[in-house]
Amino acid sequence: MSQNPNTPENDDPEMPIVEHLIELRTRLLRIIYALGGVFILLLPFRNRVYETFALPVLNNMLPGQTMLAYDGIDIFLTPIKVCLFLACLFTIPWILYQVWAFVAPGMYRHEKRLVRPILISSTVLFYTGVLFAYFVILPILFSFLAGIELKGVEYKPDITQYMNLSLTMFIAFGAAFEVPVATVIFIMLGIVHPETLSKKRPYIILAAFTIGMLLTPPDAISQTLLAVPMLILFEAGLYIGKRLLAKREAEESQSGS
Repeated sequence: MSQNPNTPENDDPEMPIVEHLIELRTRLLRIIYALGGVFILLLPFRNRVYETFALPVLNNMLPGQTMLAYDGIDIFLTPIKVCLFLACLFTIPWILYQVWAFVAPGMYRHEKRLVRPILISSTVLFYTGVLFAYFVILPILFSFLAGIELKGVEYKPDITQYMNLSLTMFIAFGAAFEVPVATVIFIMLGIVHPETLSKKRPYIILAAFTIGMLLTPPDAISQTLLAVPMLILFEAGLYIGKRLLAKREAEESQSGS
């Protein structure tokens, strides 16, 4: 007998609340162990890790310019904080897998078919946004700042401020690159119709360049470097959403006939 796709795959009786809590505890411990393990592996190389992390600013300094540790202890703590952030970044797939493994038994088969590609694509796109910020946006930003001359002011970026700015940019660009995933989710949940999004395209273009203006250095090139990928990703999400919606409607019409 074929299984109804609209019923959970796990046919066991409902799991008691205590077993849910034990399962949640197990998943959380696995996440903590993974984070701690990666952090410990990075810690002995913390100075080299920070130097690599700081390449966007170090490679764009003029001769004689250096970075500054305004608070003396920052020269010790900042590389450790960077290692902790990178440990979180590197373990994102494992964290998402643990979340998925916890909620999957109670999900319907058709929900699993939708969630799996969303989790994979959102992870890939987030990493792409982070790499884009590291290799493109941050070098442009610090090249721009290093070239500014102000009488009586010497350009020496603080290592802690650089870390905070970089982490903010990583998170912002990682989130911005989730545009196609968000577009597909909105379409599949019926929050918005693809035709409506198509008609709103001029406003979406304006919003993309506004976001680019807020998140990037004050020049047209860097703003465009964020806005254009966001628009391309939006169009990709709109196309995929249309295809998936049409496929679902076709399946529903066939099952109803």
